[in-house]
Parts: sequence; C-alpha cells; structure tokens
Amino acid sequence: MTASVPIENRKSAIENLRVFAADIKLSHSIFAMPWALLSMFLAASVNPRGLPYVGQVLLILLCMIAARTVAMSANRLLDARLDALNPRTARRAIPTGRLSARFFAGALVVCCLLFVAGTAGFGFFYANWLPLMLSLPVLAWISAYPLFKRFTQLCHYYLGACLALAPVCAWVAIAGKIELTPFLMAAAVLCWTAGFDIIYACQDFESDRQTGVRSVPSRLGISPALWIARLTHVCCVAMLVVLGIHVPQFGAIYWLAVGVAVGLLLVEHSLVRANDLSKVNLAFFTMNGVISVVIGVLGILDIYL
Repeated sequence: MTASVPIENRKSAIENLRVFAADIKLSHSIFAMPWALLSMFLAASVNPRGLPYVGQVLLILLCMIAARTVAMSANRLLDARLDALNPRTARRAIPTGRLSARFFAGALVVCCLLFVAGTAGFGFFYANWLPLMLSLPVLAWISAYPLFKRFTQLCHYYLGACLALAPVCAWVAIAGKIELTPFLMAAAVLCWTAGFDIIYACQDFESDRQTGVRSVPSRLGISPALWIARLTHVCCVAMLVVLGIHVPQFGAIYWLAVGVAVGLLLVEHSLVRANDLSKVNLAFFTMNGVISVVIGVLGILDIYL
C-alpha cells in the first residue's frame, strides 16, 4: 500500500502559485492599494522632504500584499466547508482539491511573517516602531472576517473596516502617529467596500439562506439589500466630501476625482437590479477598481501639483 502523495507534490511550484493567486483573487488588491498609496503620499507631504522614501514605499507594498494574502488565505481555510456548499464558490481550490488546506495554511504563516518583518523594517530603518507594535492586532482583525458572516448581517461593514485599515496603516507607517485624516479616508473606504460587498452578496442569496450564512440580502431580500447598498455608498460620498474639506492639500483635481467616483457609483448601481444580477461582476470589479485608481492617482497628483 503506497503512501498518499500531497496534491502540491504532483504539480509544479509555479502551477501551484498560479492556482493560489487566482483563487485568492490577487488582482483584487487594486481595491485597497490606491487608498494606501494616497494616504502614504498625503502623510509624507507635510514633512520637509515632501515625499516618502523609496524604502518606505516598498515596505508598504510588501505589507499590503502580505496582509491581503493572509486575509484571503484565512477566508479560504475558514470557509472551505461553506464554499463547497455554494455553487458559485464550489470551484475554489480547496473544495475541488486543486490545493490543500495545508498549502493555504503554509501561505498564511509565511505571509504573516513577511508582514511582521515589513512592519519591523519601519522600526529598523526609519525609527518608527508603531507599525510593528500594531502588526499582530491588524493580522488578527483582517483574518476574522469569515467568522462574522456566521452570526451577524453586519459582516459587510466588518469587511469594509478591514480594507479601511489600509489608509490608516499607511499613514501610521509614514507619520509615526495616529491622526484624524486617515480615519476620514478609512470611513469612506469602509462605506464604499460595504456597499459593493452587499451587491456582491446578492449572488449568494439562495445559498446563504440554505446554509445559514448571515448577510444583508439573505436577511432582508435582494431588493432591500440593493437600497441599503445605495445608502451606504451615499455615506461614502459624504465622507469623501468631508475628507476634501478637511485636507488643505486637496483642490480641484481631488474634487474631479470625487465627481468621477460618484458617476461610476451611479453606473454601478444602474447595472444591478433585483431581477437581473447578470452584471454583478462588472459592477463589482470593473467599476470599483476604476474608482479606487481614480481617487488614488488624482488625489496624489493634487497633493503635488
């Protein structure tokens, strides 16, 4: 009787990584990354140098990628059973056996170490130990999201709070202190993320009700959920306005970005109806990816022009 060979040993390392990257949707890093970069440049702009050091930029990029990988690995591990029961997620790597839970656990541990090492870099190279002090609480916070869908419909807003850590952590990494500005940005990110996550969850309405997963759509129905998503995005726009008023470096270019974001949010909501969810993926990824890039890029340009 031969011993079983682990799934990963039967495939090349490159193929395993390709499957892993696709499964955790590495491309969705585009959602949080521009907000972190905007916060980073905004925090640096008040210093005499006016720009972050290249090393700081690289460390933030490392921490962002590592943190998101930790969060998504935890999601896939904790939700493996639920994923197998949901027709939309049953083709993910663990339910189909393309990768094992052990592979995801290994990736989670490695990326936790990379994140902690990245935060320690701010201490060793820039005498800012606050990121390292906050590293473990941040990792615990972003890894807990899958648990919330088991007992509260507010899980969408918890996910928003996870992404909202991006501008806060980037600010702390550069400024070395906690201030109001990144929290205003975080409030906008929280509402923006929660709104589009509610829309995305509409796809799982039937499955969530059958498996007991808590979400706004499974609790209230698709049509009311879409209205809550709209109201949540109104709150996002309100916070973007407050941020623009609060930050003296922002001017016409930032307000142009907000206007574009409002237009894209209107398009996003026009694409999804209670009786037609066929364009949810377009509304979820394309529209929101463009929104984050527009605000991030134009916001950074406004700081220095």
